[in-house]
Amino acid sequence: MKKELIADLFGKFESACYIYEGIECWSARELQPILGYARWENFINALEKARKACENAGEEVTDHFRGFTKMVQLGSAAKREVEDIALTRYACYLVAQNGDSAKNEIAFAQTYFAVQTRRQEIIEKRLLDVARVSAREKLTKSEKKLSGIIYERGVDDKGFAVIRSKGDQALFGGASTTDMKKKLGVPSTRPLADFLPTLTIKAKDFATELTSHNVTDKDLKGEQQISKEHIDNNLAVRKMLKERGVLPEQLPAAEDVKKVQRKLATEEKKVKQQSNKILKGKKK
Repeated sequence: MKKELIADLFGKFESACYIYEGIECWSARELQPILGYARWENFINALEKARKACENAGEEVTDHFRGFTKMVQLGSAAKREVEDIALTRYACYLVAQNGDSAKNEIAFAQTYFAVQTRRQEIIEKRLLDVARVSAREKLTKSEKKLSGIIYERGVDDKGFAVIRSKGDQALFGGASTTDMKKKLGVPSTRPLADFLPTLTIKAKDFATELTSHNVTDKDLKGEQQISKEHIDNNLAVRKMLKERGVLPEQLPAAEDVKKVQRKLATEEKKVKQQSNKILKGKKK
């Protein structure tokens, strides 16, 4: 996500925040267009899913979704009363979690409401962490898909490991998976991809998806044919990166993706805890 878009969305979410009965809230009516929903009727569906998630989490729904009415200006000088919902930060987070994360507005909202700080640079960093975790999860799914496809074509788990290793060697300019682990300081028992930067993870994922497609499309069978296909696809991806001035083997190691996942999960738990702490304080 570009910095300009992050800054724009940051400003919109900040301006939509207000204090309702002493609690930091956001108006559902104001969030609707910011989150990319053209119609209130469609946004209601997202709100209902969020309410259900709140209920399933054992929370009092009315503490986080408070209905009220307000006057809105019509095209003329006239005004009319409309229903609105005051949403706590936790409620907003649940709404975002039940939205389409492929939309920039939703992806941003998922992070904006998951962190307690309102510093833009912290939000930018978390968005990068989320993108890397998502890319790693996608690669896992792609490799599982390829494994299933080639298993039906005469390649067992050992053969798949060999094919994947040869793919790495092609992508990293001759350096084997073991070589790259040593270079990046990756424990021998851990997957190399857990310590790769987002760009390299996506490169591996693209090559893997290409192999899955072509194995089926070309009706390839056996370790030799499939291995050649995977090597060719990784070489093609490497060539594309190299033409753009990127050599995968020269990119530095990234933080252990498992640690990043744990950090994100901790931040998400704090959203509910912080909201409940504020609510309990107001009820005293």
